[in-house]
Amino acid sequence: MHVKLDIPGFVDLQVNGFVGVDFSGPDLTEESFKLACHTLLERGTAAFLPTVITGTPEQTRRNLERMASVLKKDAVLARHIPGFHLEGPFISSEPGAVGAHDPAAVRPPDCAYFDRLCQWAGDRIRLLTIAAEIPGAEVLTRHAVARGILVSCGHQLADAAALARLVDAGASALTHLGNGCPNQVHRHDNPLLTGLAEERLQILFIPDGHHLPAHVLKVFARAAGARRLIATTDASPAAGLPPGTYNVLGNQAVLEPDGRLHNPEKQCLVGSSATLIACMNVLHRLNLFTLEELLQIGFRNPLALIRVESREVPTCRYRITFSPETGFVLR
Repeated sequence: MHVKLDIPGFVDLQVNGFVGVDFSGPDLTEESFKLACHTLLERGTAAFLPTVITGTPEQTRRNLERMASVLKKDAVLARHIPGFHLEGPFISSEPGAVGAHDPAAVRPPDCAYFDRLCQWAGDRIRLLTIAAEIPGAEVLTRHAVARGILVSCGHQLADAAALARLVDAGASALTHLGNGCPNQVHRHDNPLLTGLAEERLQILFIPDGHHLPAHVLKVFARAAGARRLIATTDASPAAGLPPGTYNVLGNQAVLEPDGRLHNPEKQCLVGSSATLIACMNVLHRLNLFTLEELLQIGFRNPLALIRVESREVPTCRYRITFSPETGFVLR
């Protein structure tokens, strides 16, 4: 028996694109942005932050201005999109930590440039991801927080001391903990353990069944608990597409029927293809959380982080129901 839930859908704080549309790419148009957003809103996601990753000033400006223009003209869509997530360019350029971002486009923290980014985005930047250890990170964090923007630590090599300093400066979260970091790290002083240990930070993570293995998700559940966890998709432009071969962030990527998006030649993942309802069902099948805890992780915690009241999130075309046997289903 399916139970109707008291939420309009899930809330995703990191969506890089959808159904072939790249929010950071050179081909983004207002029409393609609207198409991606409206399609995602039919897949169980009621609110989300379109995410722009590290890029050239020219392309970043172009895309932020186009997305801001859409939200200025479309009041209905703007209610589902409380702002943008700026992931970079103030991150580590080191291999592994930089992830899929272009190392050549990484910049040191710069308050003046950040102010220009905010202007291009129509003052809609809600979340900023930066590396905690880079010189100037604390100054930029204080500057962003003073503007009412949440700061998250990610794509970094920060030790415990650097992470603590950024929290003292006002940082609130960790971006996709367990990803965006080198495959080989120090056995004790590494971003995964320091992030889990810093109890003042909320943890954004990708439970799509591919980015983090089940035993890591179990450790997250035990070490952090539902109170600190926020599920995100970190969805790539290939999310929402059928299985096939696609060009994703310069990679010839294969999207498998099980949702795994990877580059067979490089033997690596190329982002996530998941929607948040799929991620929540991964967590449900692992039997790590109660239903109330799952709703906390996928709805209440992300809204609390970006300071949005649940009543402000509009109802979508489809409602989500739940049963222990099938998990979350769109009706």
